[in-house]
Amino acid sequence: MRNWKPRPGPWLTFGLAGIALAGAALAPGAPLIQTASAKPPAPMAFCHAYPEAKACNTGFADCVACHTTPPARNAFGMQISEKLAPGVTRPLSDEDFLKYLPVALKAVEDLDADSDGFSNIVEIMAGTQTADANSVPKSLACAADDASRAAGAQWNVCTFDAAYAFKKVHMDFCGRSPTRADMDAFRTITDEKQKLARISEALDQCLDSPYWLGPNGVVWNIANAKIRPAHAVKSGANPGPVPLGDYDDDYNLFTWASSDDHDVRDLLLAQYFVKRTGPVTLEQISEEELAKRPRGTAQPVPKDKRVGMISTRWFGAVNTMFTSIPRTTAAQAYRSYLGFDIARMQGLNTVPHEPKDYDIKGVGAPECAVCHATLDPLSYPFTRYNGISGGYSYNDDRLKDYVRVDGPRVAEAPAGGMILGEEVADLLEWGKVAANSDAFAMKVTYDYWKLLIGREPDVNDQAEYTRMWRGLKSATTYDYRVEKMLHDLVLTNAYGRP
Repeated sequence: MRNWKPRPGPWLTFGLAGIALAGAALAPGAPLIQTASAKPPAPMAFCHAYPEAKACNTGFADCVACHTTPPARNAFGMQISEKLAPGVTRPLSDEDFLKYLPVALKAVEDLDADSDGFSNIVEIMAGTQTADANSVPKSLACAADDASRAAGAQWNVCTFDAAYAFKKVHMDFCGRSPTRADMDAFRTITDEKQKLARISEALDQCLDSPYWLGPNGVVWNIANAKIRPAHAVKSGANPGPVPLGDYDDDYNLFTWASSDDHDVRDLLLAQYFVKRTGPVTLEQISEEELAKRPRGTAQPVPKDKRVGMISTRWFGAVNTMFTSIPRTTAAQAYRSYLGFDIARMQGLNTVPHEPKDYDIKGVGAPECAVCHATLDPLSYPFTRYNGISGGYSYNDDRLKDYVRVDGPRVAEAPAGGMILGEEVADLLEWGKVAANSDAFAMKVTYDYWKLLIGREPDVNDQAEYTRMWRGLKSATTYDYRVEKMLHDLVLTNAYGRP
């Protein structure tokens, strides 16, 4: 554990955020009282210290890591605060906080904040709560009596069971059980490599099934939370009463990028649209065909300004709508494709001197600024993309139309912003940074893991889960091909253990 090399990653959220400013007005050495304010660098600092922690592998964490109800600290938060730069004048600067936090974390690793028999470091790595005695690491290792019972069972409940995985692949990807003949034939195979090859063959067949790829199929439904369909405002086929946009384009692009030999980063990089030509077949739409579309299904953003799923007509209609600074749009993109929910204070990465509150919405208030110092710079690259007003198109001068409502400074909002600590000139760069990030690879892997295994990765899954999301980024492993990743996922212990 002491030899880990820090790497940037999704960040533990507000759980550590309040510690550095706790007791801000107190003299050095005075008892700390619970007057904590947020310290957004904490999440990044935590993951630099523990890059393999579960919170940093999945991108999901919560305030309860160090707090009861923020800013009140729990037992783990109190332990850290006692070790955090004792004697140094409060409030700590961000620089001092980042300097001293790793030392404080290391100092409390071997303590047991909740007295449940597991040290803080064990719980951090397991993803359980260090201050909750009812939240403890669980091992799935089989005891001797379990193994004895398993010997006479239909499935091997202690390790990967190839026959179980073979059946599960058919159910998860084809939507049906294998035939009795197929199951009996599989059980006659004695060579383990042949069993795995047969599972892979079955997966290949099911990956082309209507159940997996078709309209309302499994892949289609993975996109629901990202697209947020609403039939009442749908245009195109089967329109609603107020047709604003056709989300079929979004579902088709999502399915395309997530299937066959396509690069899943096109979810945030594609400058093309896709149409369905059959139950399981899709093809790109020519620019000539797009240009001939009627108004309700047009995609007015010019090709050189398109950014995959986050610049479509539908995405602008339901997120940007009539707003000048599209914070909801940026938050939805950040949550959907990087796994960070700013409403839960996830993925905060404060930008100095932000938020500037160009649209006079009061986001500079202390209780708002903790999130908006991240959210507003995320939002600026979306400001040139119209929602319902402006016809869903791109317009460099778009913000001038909002001066009467949001004040003269709104036109000063930049087209560039910041995401994951990197400056970006526009939404195209925003998409590129996001698509090539660890967070994107983790989120794609997490979505399929959660769907197919039915739970978040736990302490027993860390090696398999980490290998997979890193493999998604590797040109020599999956090279951003979802189907290649799925071939490995169905061979993991997490998937194939009954």
